[in-house]
Amino acid sequence: MTKQENKSVKGLYHYLRQAWKKPDKKTLRERMIEWRKSEAQVKVDKPLRLDRARALGYKDKKGFVMIRIRLKRGGHKRPRPNKGRRSKRLHARKNLKMSYKWIAEQRVERKYKNLTVLNSYLIGKDGVHYFYEVICVDPSKPEIKNDRTINWITKKVNQKRTMRGITSAGKKSRGLRSKHPANKSRPSVRAGGRKGK
Repeated sequence: MTKQENKSVKGLYHYLRQAWKKPDKKTLRERMIEWRKSEAQVKVDKPLRLDRARALGYKDKKGFVMIRIRLKRGGHKRPRPNKGRRSKRLHARKNLKMSYKWIAEQRVERKYKNLTVLNSYLIGKDGVHYFYEVICVDPSKPEIKNDRTINWITKKVNQKRTMRGITSAGKKSRGLRSKHPANKSRPSVRAGGRKGK
């Protein structure tokens, strides 16, 4: 086989990626109907988007857990004021800086307290819900402790990653993807604002 022919050979993950760019609408609709009937958070055996899961650190071994989560779309309700008439308080909705993906990861971490969230990805959305698959790791498993590529997650420094906003989704929402000094987002938006004054 020549070098030119070798370059044109594509692997399984390439074709999976291409398939998910334009998924079959009928199949996805049927899946989402089932997901809506099930509970909000469900453990699944295997990831639906294998290419995405592998790219984000998933391995098919003990200690890795996949959880599918359903979130409602459409803004975040602000609580009604108890008394007084103030225009600032009477908004029905507010837009959080947190992305839906970050919220999904936090909900999973709150429910499964023995697991640590590694990453997540979108698997579908309809008019009412977002559906994510969250990759979790059980740091107590010996398979995780002995794996050099993932054993960093067993350290105490990396506990409750989503609550501290140090997952990929959390860092993006906090504006930490770029390291330009002018954006004043390090170590946090509040601290950056105080430094700028």
